[in-house]
Amino acid sequence: MEKDEIKKVKRARISWYFYDFGNSSYASIVLLAVFSTYFKNVVVGGVEGTRLWGLSVGIAAAIVAVVSPVLGTIADFTKGKKKFLILFTILSVIFTSLLFFVREGDVVIGMIFFTLAELGYRAGQVFYDALLPDVSTPETIGTISGIGWAIGMAGGVVALLVVLVPIQLIGNAVIPFTFLVAAVFYLLAALPTFLWVKESEEVEGIPEGENVLGHAFKNLLDTFKEAKSYKEFIKYMISYLVYNDGIMMLMDFAAIIGATLFGLDQISLIILVVILHVTGAAGALIFGRIADKRSGKEAVLISLVILIAAIVAILFIPSVEWFFVVGGVAGFALSAAQAVSRSIVVQLTPADKIAEFTGFLSTAGRTSTFIGPLVFSALSFRMNNWYEKAGYAAAVAERNGMLWGIGAIAAFLIIGGLLLIGVKRVHVEQEDD
Repeated sequence: MEKDEIKKVKRARISWYFYDFGNSSYASIVLLAVFSTYFKNVVVGGVEGTRLWGLSVGIAAAIVAVVSPVLGTIADFTKGKKKFLILFTILSVIFTSLLFFVREGDVVIGMIFFTLAELGYRAGQVFYDALLPDVSTPETIGTISGIGWAIGMAGGVVALLVVLVPIQLIGNAVIPFTFLVAAVFYLLAALPTFLWVKESEEVEGIPEGENVLGHAFKNLLDTFKEAKSYKEFIKYMISYLVYNDGIMMLMDFAAIIGATLFGLDQISLIILVVILHVTGAAGALIFGRIADKRSGKEAVLISLVILIAAIVAILFIPSVEWFFVVGGVAGFALSAAQAVSRSIVVQLTPADKIAEFTGFLSTAGRTSTFIGPLVFSALSFRMNNWYEKAGYAAAVAERNGMLWGIGAIAAFLIIGGLLLIGVKRVHVEQEDD
């Protein structure tokens, strides 16, 4: 390979990393640290805010679940990955910016703007992931994917630090401006990907006589039929769908839990999410090595045990300081489980099926992620109402209702972990217990 070609490859790879760096500003500011509690406490208020936040997250996840097979097929069979990445990124950036105008009482507008921003973010991720083979080789795809993930975590920390200073100096009045920061940060960091990542010239194309929608679902059905022959993969997929929902519930409601149970203000919540990012990066690196030395299954099981212990500890910790400690432990284990989970597919499928089965698992995962937020919000809301009818004060009823939601997170993680225990450590051409 000539020097100019090597430079182009490196530039494309670095440009691809930048997108992860940028879209993490949305995840950190909108999903995790700022807008979730702003929507719950200011836009709506009270336990109804928790319920509607869960509903908004669930609606966005359900929409992405419906369109994911079509998006995946477009990514695989047409040379339009960058075009759709740009389209959905702009969609997310525009509606993230519009969150600036959401004020107290703007419940419907807030839900609509957030849902569309979330849709653009999640759908854009599909096409961003689809560009990974264009910036890597089969031998480097895992390493490059991991580096992108780590850089994304760093981007989230940088974005949070950028908004932390003005909030600390000016106060909560600056909160709406943080959504503009997230949008601009996202767009600027995405530009290198738009400019310098090139798609492969080789595309399979949609077979003659078929349309995109029909071919998408036909492809998904064919993969499912083939996957059924690999029983351990199916068993793992079921366990993954359950414990991954628990992880999504924790991520979607972490800030709301901190604000409701421990009265964390906006600055404290941002610091909490920074801690989650830092410990999460360490967890992914450490458990990645455990997965390489032992197995992905064992690494995920250990991380789930740690995460479950942290979730249960939340029910008993006496102070805010301990909540930050437990939050750091949870972030460490949560990111470890997420980072290692996809490596299990490699251990459960033949080499020529890895990409196909990984895509199928990803689609199945996106299809189920709306369940967890809806369960959390509905359960905490209903239990809050039960406690209020039983004569408890409103603040106590909301806190107790939130504890039931946390219990639901633990239940998803425990059930998913138990199902994972039943999955054998299977490698290509051989099995062992």
